Amino acid sequence: MIRKLFDKTTLQMLIIGVVLIAILLLIPTGYEDALIYQESQRAVAEVIAVDNSMINTSGLIQFGEQTCTLRIQDGIFKGCEIQGVNFLSGSMAQDKIYQVGDEAFVRISCKPIGDVPDFDGTVINGYAIASCVMTDHYRLDKEIILLGVFFLLLIIVAGKNGLQAIFSFVITILTVWKILIPAYLKGYSPVWVGIGITVLLTGVIIFFVYGFDKRTAVASLGSLLGILATCILGIIFTDLFKIHGAVMPDSESLLYSGYQHLDLTAIFMSSIFIGASGAMMDLAVDITSAVREVVDKKPEMGWREATRSGMNVGRAAMGTMTTTLLLAYSGGYITSLMVYMAQGTPIDHILNYKYVASEIMDTVIGSFGLVTVAPFTALVAGWMLTKRSKKNADE
Repeated sequence: MIRKLFDKTTLQMLIIGVVLIAILLLIPTGYEDALIYQESQRAVAEVIAVDNSMINTSGLIQFGEQTCTLRIQDGIFKGCEIQGVNFLSGSMAQDKIYQVGDEAFVRISCKPIGDVPDFDGTVINGYAIASCVMTDHYRLDKEIILLGVFFLLLIIVAGKNGLQAIFSFVITILTVWKILIPAYLKGYSPVWVGIGITVLLTGVIIFFVYGFDKRTAVASLGSLLGILATCILGIIFTDLFKIHGAVMPDSESLLYSGYQHLDLTAIFMSSIFIGASGAMMDLAVDITSAVREVVDKKPEMGWREATRSGMNVGRAAMGTMTTTLLLAYSGGYITSLMVYMAQGTPIDHILNYKYVASEIMDTVIGSFGLVTVAPFTALVAGWMLTKRSKKNADE
């Protein structure tokens, strides 16, 4: 049945995808045993009662603590009722308020009662409960539903290509989480690690588009030239703009957590070409597919004509791609721009702020990469794909 749905090449690609995912899942990050989760149990709990008497309100800000009665939904305390605490720091971005019926992710600090002599607190199922902290609303079930619907729609619309795209999606997430982030935390060179991971993912992702085909080499080469150009420009202009890596969200918190040795600026540099690599792969694949389609329709076409066709596609795509980068990068800074405008900040001051300048640099350098990708991919596609096409025609 499976062989009827998928050809031999597709089956090979899917097997390779399964093997890669299995390998990535088995790789330890080295950071699985965080101190705050030692001697504790994580669980999902339903809020069955709330006490807001300890919450203080000042305008829009709330601080203090909310006490909730929780019914644990899983784990060793399943079915038990525990008092949980929700700490409020006065930050609207970080704080959350629970209502009856909500589900919360909780961390229960506990030890076997035998390890805590003369304990006079709460004891449940043979464990001494020191505290139960409510970390956030439980969302994993909704995330799984959202991903499931997305994957299903992708398969319905794109068929086996959609399934291959899912493999690329999962492999990319696992590679970033299992390899890229741990390598950064361990202090390895962010630029070199970023280049290595980007090259690896470029090859893997484009492989899942074309399989064992010359188009994989063409699109990969085109993408990598753009990534290289973006990397070089990112290093140069980060220094010229005097941008410190602390502009990235939560970067200072990372330093204060015991990682003072990290080079945040180098991590910022690597984020420039990693962030733009997806758009460059997209453009390279578009041009490669277009050239292949044209050559298949007209096998006698020469490489110069094929290259011109590829460039025409590249020119049309570059206009929207650069705008895509602009919207993608600026979307997260809308509220900052609103603050500047509400305060009447002059536009030249706004453009000069390091947070805005860093986004401008991201967008423009990413666009440089796209401009580099288009002609090189068109040239390589014109040469490699027409050469093969003519050979087949002669046969």
